[in-house]
Amino acid sequence: MAEERCKKCGRLLSRDEIGLHKKLFNRAAESFFCIDCCGEYFGVSRELLEKKIRQFREMGCTLFEQNHGSISD
Repeated sequence: MAEERCKKCGRLLSRDEIGLHKKLFNRAAESFFCIDCCGEYFGVSRELLEKKIRQFREMGCTLFEQNHGSISD
């Protein structure tokens, strides 16, 4: 996978951030928000989105890295 960057701020994205965008917006998306820009869009905290990523991962969603800690910048 090529290096993906946030379509709003340009920050390099993790696989979890790409997965979160696909899960919340559109699974077929080709451009993505970082976790901070996603939180700003929805009006929620980064912590809430990190919690959602953990929940999705625990449910076995393959959009997220398995056996992974938290999102890193």
